[in-house]
Amino acid sequence: MYIKVKIRAGAKEETIKKIRHDFYEISVKEKAERNNANKRILDIIRNIFSCKNVRIVSGHHSPSKIINVENEE
Repeated sequence: MYIKVKIRAGAKEETIKKIRHDFYEISVKEKAERNNANKRILDIIRNIFSCKNVRIVSGHHSPSKIINVENEE
C-alpha cells in the first residue's frame, strides 16, 4: 500500500494528522539533516501500521513523500 505524507521537520512538537486513509501530515522534532527526519518518519509510520517493511519510494529530499507500507503475511 502506498501512502502520501507531508512532512514538517524541525517542529517544536511532534504531531500526526490523518487527512485521508492514504494521506498524513506529520511534524517531527528532528531536522532535515543527515536523514534524521526521514528515519523518524519511517519509525512513526511503522508504529501507525504495525509493520516492519516501510520505505520511502519518492521524496527523499522533499517535504512531500510517498511511502510504501507492506504488511507481513
